Amino acid sequence: MRSVLKLAALGAAASLALAACGDAPDDTSGDTPTTADSGPDSTAEETDDTEGTAGGDVSDFQACMVSDSGGFDDQSFNQSGKEGLDAIAEELGIETTEVESQSDADYATNVGNLVTQGCDLTIGVGFLLEDAIQQAAEQNPDSNFALIDSGFSDENFAPVEIDNAKPLLFNTAEASFLAGYLAAGVSESGTVATFGGLQIPSVAIFMDGFADGVAKYNEDNGTDVKVLGWDKEAQTGSFSGDFENQSQGQTLTEQFLAQGADVIMPVAGPVGLGAAAAVSEADGAKLIWVDSDGYLTASEYGEYMLTSVMKGIGAAVQDTVREAANGNFTNEPYVGTLENEGVGLAPFHDFESEVPQELVDKIEEYKQQIISGELVIETPNAP
Repeated sequence: MRSVLKLAALGAAASLALAACGDAPDDTSGDTPTTADSGPDSTAEETDDTEGTAGGDVSDFQACMVSDSGGFDDQSFNQSGKEGLDAIAEELGIETTEVESQSDADYATNVGNLVTQGCDLTIGVGFLLEDAIQQAAEQNPDSNFALIDSGFSDENFAPVEIDNAKPLLFNTAEASFLAGYLAAGVSESGTVATFGGLQIPSVAIFMDGFADGVAKYNEDNGTDVKVLGWDKEAQTGSFSGDFENQSQGQTLTEQFLAQGADVIMPVAGPVGLGAAAAVSEADGAKLIWVDSDGYLTASEYGEYMLTSVMKGIGAAVQDTVREAANGNFTNEPYVGTLENEGVGLAPFHDFESEVPQELVDKIEEYKQQIISGELVIETPNAP
């Protein structure tokens, strides 16, 4: 499969080490932190338009979704996607069908079955569904498709456009920069860490921004906060090897904690729950969640959640389904940014009083610089 080959081309095999330690990169052109009063978790703008372009009722429109192997209860991006689908179904009164994948081998079968059932729009959640969604789109030009966290490519991995398939992408490096700056600013040990599930662009982009945020904090303050788990320049680091093995996430995190890290950012879906378990047993350690507001979605570990780097997956799904149901579907990629509130930082919740106001103000300053274009976030994994 092309996605498997792509993973190899990205060097995933070399990244499966259980722990990697490296200094924060010298590149200081990274992302900047932001507090989010609204943004990725806010629902898409409501509309009273429930009629298609031909004036017909859209209630017979069927929107479908296939999860990756993490499942819809992953407290992360699969769950966010389904919540978006549920919300737009209630808004428009349309029919929806969701299928959970148990393994990579299920993707093509699940997508194909939904097409056979007559789904008007089929959405794949995650990079790993690229092959299945792309093949189905090419073979079924009268149906529409969308793919979260990946575009489409040819056999040489060159980007391609497909008329009836829309990528839903997120420049999470912008918000992760802000999270890295925050992590460096609150760290008492002078060491922070991040790790991923698989080394794919939609994961590595979080880690790039995080490392750049730490580097920027060091530049601004003359400090030397270290980043464990990711070397942005070399594009190498620590990965659990999948998005399911929570014990692997706990092991990685325990190793980071043993090396002195006191703020950890797992970018690994449900594997992050293993990291949360390790953090909960460490004195003074904090966690940064990703994709959704972990304080709410992984609430059993809320007291350890410093913040979360959020993607507006639910809102992107709602907008895409609404467009398709109303006959306005296009293949133009959606790219979530700080500017359009497609990415952002969650509130600090229980840590609101512990984050110095000076640090909060600096994060907001960098957020505005990114939005204005004064500060551009550089990452080889940008959408």
